[in-house]
Amino acid sequence: MKVKFLGTGTSQGIPVIGCKCDVCLSKHAIDKRLRSSVYIEKGNYNFIIDTGPDLRQQVLKNNISKLDFVLYTHAHRDHVSGIDELRSFNFIHKKAIYAYGNYQLVNQLKKDYSYIFSGLKYPGLPNINLKVIKNQFEFDGIKINPIEVYHHKLKILGYRINNFTYITDAKTIKKNELKKIDNSKILVINCLQIDEHISHLNLEEVLKLIKNLSVEKVYLTHISHNLGKHNNISELLPKNVNLAFDNLSFSL
Repeated sequence: MKVKFLGTGTSQGIPVIGCKCDVCLSKHAIDKRLRSSVYIEKGNYNFIIDTGPDLRQQVLKNNISKLDFVLYTHAHRDHVSGIDELRSFNFIHKKAIYAYGNYQLVNQLKKDYSYIFSGLKYPGLPNINLKVIKNQFEFDGIKINPIEVYHHKLKILGYRINNFTYITDAKTIKKNELKKIDNSKILVINCLQIDEHISHLNLEEVLKLIKNLSVEKVYLTHISHNLGKHNNISELLPKNVNLAFDNLSFSL
């Protein structure tokens, strides 16, 4: 399985519009972050987690021409607002794209993007089949297990995909859901900033959580400019914990 980070930033990305902080003014490419998403290739299937507002740019930059389905974490705009771009893959593959998420996400997408899901079809509309995930399911040896986490009070999903786990926008994770993460070869999890935040894990919280998990390697994502420069923060991290960056890829 090959995983590529299409984006590793929080809702504003980095640089933030109008911001003059050291991170936003950094000349290092590693400090530039589009909205968070990953592209995964496994066997005959290529899929993406979340379609944020930078999706078109991310797809073009990485020469992505194959997409079989989408996994959604939640319906906030920085994770879904690129949904209209999926129509390009309808044209390429000449079929619908399946998109998966929890009940709240499916209902919210139908409401927010009613022009796609109203049932009135006309040429040029995205053709997307929404499916509610409740339990583990499988595609040709790809085991996808949803992990319920809390984004403040909102229930959202992370995903265990074989030995790879991806979680974003989490603030709290219950013990029974943490068990699903254990023994992952690679864990990707959000880390917003240094200071405490109402709905996202900060650096101290995520490092404490990682200590109680059995995982080989960790990448931190969904990063804001308030965390600091990539190289400076990297020096503070344990050996098995790394800051992710846009266009980083790995295989497992």
